[in-house]
Amino acid sequence: MYEGPVQDLIDELGKLPGVGPKSAQRIAFHLLSVEPPEIDRLQAALQKVRDGVRFCSICGTVSDGETCRICADPRRDRTMICVVEEPKDVQAIERTREFRGRYHVLGGALDPLSGIGPDQLRIRELLSRIGNQVDGVDVTEVIIATDPNTEGEATATYLVRMMRDFPGLSVTRLASGLPMGGDLEFADELTLGRALSGRRAL
Repeated sequence: MYEGPVQDLIDELGKLPGVGPKSAQRIAFHLLSVEPPEIDRLQAALQKVRDGVRFCSICGTVSDGETCRICADPRRDRTMICVVEEPKDVQAIERTREFRGRYHVLGGALDPLSGIGPDQLRIRELLSRIGNQVDGVDVTEVIIATDPNTEGEATATYLVRMMRDFPGLSVTRLASGLPMGGDLEFADELTLGRALSGRRAL
């Protein structure tokens, strides 16, 4: 235990996801050793995040304006919506350069044990986007890209049930299976089973 502000800083850093006690201590002592202008830049960046970051009124991802750059881009395919859990998932899919539609960020996944039900997620907004024409265009496909874990699967199943009655709407799920460069012997049964059921013709 250190005294005063140093321990306070270590405690606050330790609350960040993925930062354990040792990492928090290393970061704190690194910050003690840098020049004051570097601390000022970090402080300014944190203040901008707190005061300046908003969420897109359409898709719910982080934005510095009312609408994010993806929703504001007229070249994006308005007939397709990819549903993800968090804003970071939008960036993961964008890096592939394979998807040219728009997104919908739920803000998490269903997790009854943690008190997260449908009302805590942006499901109502998603159904509203599908039910109403956007710029005179109908949504024809929703791609569910929730995480391949228990909560993500429960969320996907719930969404499929909610969207079943929309006429002409195709609901798809991201394929899951073996990673490139992986060995079969190290794959778990669920992953290997998904890879088998999702096999395709060559």
